[in-house]
Formats: sequence, structure tokens, C-alpha cells
Amino acid sequence: MALPAPGAFAPAAATDAAGRKNMGQLIHLRWLAVAGQLATILVAHFLMGIALPMAPMLAMVVAAAALNIASRPLLRRRRDVTNAEIFLALIFDVVLLTVQLYLSGGATNPFVSLYLLQVVLGAVLLDIWSAWMIVGVTSGCFALLTVAYRPLDLPARFLGRLVDLHTLGRWICFALVAVLLVMFVTRISRNLRSRDAHLADLRQQAAEEDHIIRMGLLASGAAHELGTPLASLAVILNDWRRMPALAADAELMEEIGEMQAEVQRCKAIVTGILLSAGDPRGEAPAVTTMNRFLDDVVDDWRAAHPSAGIDYDNRFGDDMPIVSDPALKQVIWNVLDNAGEMAPERIAFHARRDEGSLILLIRDDGPGFTPAMLASYGRPYQSTKAGAGRGLGLFLVVNVMRKLGGRVEVANRPGGGADVTLILPLATIGMKEPGSDVP
Repeated sequence: MALPAPGAFAPAAATDAAGRKNMGQLIHLRWLAVAGQLATILVAHFLMGIALPMAPMLAMVVAAAALNIASRPLLRRRRDVTNAEIFLALIFDVVLLTVQLYLSGGATNPFVSLYLLQVVLGAVLLDIWSAWMIVGVTSGCFALLTVAYRPLDLPARFLGRLVDLHTLGRWICFALVAVLLVMFVTRISRNLRSRDAHLADLRQQAAEEDHIIRMGLLASGAAHELGTPLASLAVILNDWRRMPALAADAELMEEIGEMQAEVQRCKAIVTGILLSAGDPRGEAPAVTTMNRFLDDVVDDWRAAHPSAGIDYDNRFGDDMPIVSDPALKQVIWNVLDNAGEMAPERIAFHARRDEGSLILLIRDDGPGFTPAMLASYGRPYQSTKAGAGRGLGLFLVVNVMRKLGGRVEVANRPGGGADVTLILPLATIGMKEPGSDVP
């Protein structure tokens, strides 16, 4: 007896993964068939004294076992199994069962009902056309066995008990089919539920990515609109600094300097938005080192938040060249900003390397995440802060990290506060050393 770029081919991959699992279940079921057929042949031949053609019947058992042995390593290397391959596997099982029945009484053998198991498996696993093909093949084999088969040579002591033997065989066949169907269908149903859950996650991810695109377009348009008035403000402030009447007032000049600093900060924010949206305006990703990148991120954040306290601990170890991605810097800033809002007096930022990954831990002593947020972190509009539009920070962090090949983990600390951990493969941003194949 005998299943990614997200959104482009992920649903197909999910279906193929289910097919791979289903083929694995067929292999398991075939092993049960091998054991059952071998036991039945040996009991009938040696204990009951029924003369059976041992060589061809055992050859069929060996053929089924050989197919399983050959299929297992191939299945481990495959990422997908097509409908046609599962169909051929079931056809093999039907042919094997037909040969065994032909050699042991044909349609008079009570185990002929095992054809129904193949039909049920085909209905569960196959496309409609191939499921009906299984129905046709099994029906044809059953019809053939009614006219062409090798009669059983029963011992004389069984001749007066044929009805009892046939009833016992039918009961054994019924129990066997019932047990195998329950075992197999429950496992297949679990595979199908897992596939449906994966597809639902992919649809949710696609919706979130669409949300990000719309927000990115809105932010990019707003940044372009803000660029002109900010440039005008910068020019006006520069003119004010050169005006003699204003230059004579030291206090006023200090305020103008602060205004210029804030305008420059706004321009930097606008440039970052445009850069994240893919606009050519702004600085391109630069070649630097990991430790320098982390140090610069912390220094810039400290300069922008002079009243906030941050404990910075860099244990990355041996430095390495990287391409600094502005999106990664913005991700770190978003998490630091959120932590600073929750615990403005003191937050912690720890960096380390672990098995080819960059591990960044941001810790605060605030109220922590609610159970609802922990269960759905990374979804939009999930926030402990009141106000429209809140909850987008962690949503953007999770999706940007996913785009970079990393992930985000959040947890509450036993003593109060929250931990947000960013995990990013170094291969994503690392540069190869000259003459080396390893980043």
C-alpha cells in the first residue's frame, strides 16, 4: 500500500510542502502494508497450511520495501512533491495489491476490500481527475480478479468451514482498513490544517506589506513636500545670522543657532524617509565596520536625546567590514525611541555576536508589554501608548527585519520592564574579506 520571495511563490511552496508530508505518510503506510502482508503470508503458509506461491508473493513485498528504501533519501532532498508523483505511488500500490490478490484467490479473497483504502487515499490526496483515475483503475482490477486469478489450495480441514474463514477474513480486513484510515486521514488532516495556517500567515504578511507600501508612499510624498519649506527656513536663518541688528544680540543668536540645529535635524529625518523609500536623494549605504556602525548609532541617538540615559555595552568582538544599511539604523532608533518613552531615565543597549548573527538587545524598566501585545506583536496599531497611529513602530521594525533576513523577539522581564531583541544574520550586511569566502 502505498507537498520564499513572500507573495510570489510562497503559497505554491506551502502546497508543495504539504505534498511532501503526504508522500511521507504514504511511505509510512506502505511499511505497515509490508509488515502486514509478510505476516499474513507466513501465517497462512506455515501455520494454516495453505499452499501459496511464496516466491512471487514475497517478491512483491520486497519490491514495496525497496521502493520505500529508495524513496526516503530522495524525499529528504526534495522540497516539493507533485500530484503526479503521489498518483504514481498510489498506482504502484494498487498494482502490488492486485498481484498479491491474483496469487491468493482473486476476488474471492476477503482482503479485496483493501481497494477501498486506495480509493479513499486518492480522494484525500489527489486532484479530482487523478482521484477518479484511481477509482477507474481499482474498479478495473477488481473486475479482472473476478475472472482471472489463482485459486487457493485450502487444506481438507478447512473445506467445511469456508463461510467462517471468509467471515473472519472480512472482519480482519475491515478492522485493518478502519485502523489505517483513522491513522492516515488524521495525519493528512493535520498536514492540510498546517498548510492552511501557513497560507493564512502569508495572506496576513501580504496585507501588512501592502500597508507598509501605502505608508511609505504617503511618507515619501510628505517628505518631498516638506523639503522645500525646510530649505527656505535654512536660507532665512542663515540670512538672519548675517544681519548686523540680530548679530549684536547674543541671546537671539543662540536661539537662531538652536533653530538651525532643529531645521537640520528635520532635514535629516526627511532625507532618511526618502532614502528608506528608495529615493536617490540622500546618502547611499556606506562601507564601515560593525563596531563603528553601532558606536555611531548610539552616539547619534544620544545627541538627539540628551536627557535620556542609555547603558551601551558592545561585546561584538572582532570587528568586521559591513555595508551600513540606513533601514537597519532606523530600526534600532525606533526601538530605542520606544524604550526611551517607556523609561526615559535609563535604558540598556547590548550588542553581541552569536553563531554568525548580530544580536541587539534593547531593555527598559517601563511597564512592559501587555499579554495581548505579546501575542500579536508586530501587527499594526498594537500599542500601550494612547493616540491615533500608535503601534506602527514595532510593526515597521518587525517587517524591516524580516526583509533584511532577521527577526524580532519581545519579552517581559520578571522584575518589570521589557526586552526587545533584534537578530540579524551577518551575511546580510557583511562584506567578504579579500581572499576569503566567508563574510
